Amino acid sequence: MEQKSAFESFELDVNEDIRSFLKDTSKWTSFISIIGFVGIGLMVIGGILVGFFSGLSEIPENTAYGVGYSAGVGMFYLIIALVYFFPILYLFKFSKKMKSALALNNNEDFKMAFLNLKSHYKFMGIFINVIITLYILIFIGAIVSTSIF
Repeated sequence: MEQKSAFESFELDVNEDIRSFLKDTSKWTSFISIIGFVGIGLMVIGGILVGFFSGLSEIPENTAYGVGYSAGVGMFYLIIALVYFFPILYLFKFSKKMKSALALNNNEDFKMAFLNLKSHYKFMGIFINVIITLYILIFIGAIVSTSIF
């Protein structure tokens, strides 16, 4: 006789309270993702404008506020916008799939909604680990560079 795992024999009871919570959550995640897309759009526009106007500058490139610095700032904004695009997209997809799942009682959309939410949190967890690692490396580099000189 085949035994079922604990997850296979466990069934969730998605009652009206839980449906209401998920509906509210999907509204908020929709709002947050739309604001996120607007922010990403502003970052892209800002990055392009800074890069464009840095070429029009008459400040010599070897100064702290010269063309090279401005173009670097513009490129930094574009890279940050690209990095933030993916978690915002996952959040947006979660919202859309959850709304669809609740409206149509569709288990496939319900599953895909949580897959997108998992992807959002996984991306953010990896991103946070990378940032913490960079901070640690910068801290160690600062200590090493000050003790050398």
